[in-house]
Amino acid sequence: MKITYYGHAALGLEIAGKNIIVDPFISANELAKHIDINALKADYILITHAHGDHILDVETIAKNTGAVIVSNAEIAGYYEAKGFTTHPMNHGGTWEFDFGKVKYVNAIHSSSFPDGTYGGQPGGFVIEAEEKNIYIAGDTALTYDMKLIPMKNPLDLAVLPIGSNFTMDVDDAAIAAEYLEVTTVLGYHYDTFGYIKIDHEAAKQKFANKKKELILLPIGDSIGL
Repeated sequence: MKITYYGHAALGLEIAGKNIIVDPFISANELAKHIDINALKADYILITHAHGDHILDVETIAKNTGAVIVSNAEIAGYYEAKGFTTHPMNHGGTWEFDFGKVKYVNAIHSSSFPDGTYGGQPGGFVIEAEEKNIYIAGDTALTYDMKLIPMKNPLDLAVLPIGSNFTMDVDDAAIAAEYLEVTTVLGYHYDTFGYIKIDHEAAKQKFANKKKELILLPIGDSIGL
């Protein structure tokens, strides 16, 4: 399993020969201007919620690739009405895709499209594939529900927002890592604009103080599991 960071909350996953894009907000992100969205491969696009900074490039990538859009029922319905292929989910639901198993889990946030359309309830994804388990939290506050996730399968990695203001901050993310029983966290949703800029070294130290590792990838870089 390979995970590439495309800036903000956008990720690329390569699993079992399939390409998955998560929450593509790339083309309007000045920090990610070296990423060409038209060159991205995608068999699936996973969307945690409907805010513009998570869905901006969904339609372009889906048109280019024919990717299946996976999200909650409201978001899937929104894109299905536009002619895209979708797979609707909802909280607690699991589906076995051709790359692995995906579960849609709780997040505490809001969700509406830039045009005002209701985006359903926000969520995150737990992906089980290639004998690895990862949790992509989406935009969320710290929630006690996170304790439920490792009760089923131990996690190898959690991807958590750390920018504060709109989501949990570094301190809460470190607590979330304890709830999730993970030692390694990939941070995202930070630095894109003024409200969510962070001190990288201070953030890493806060995790180190709890004997955890916080990975902050340069945009375009990857890690393997």
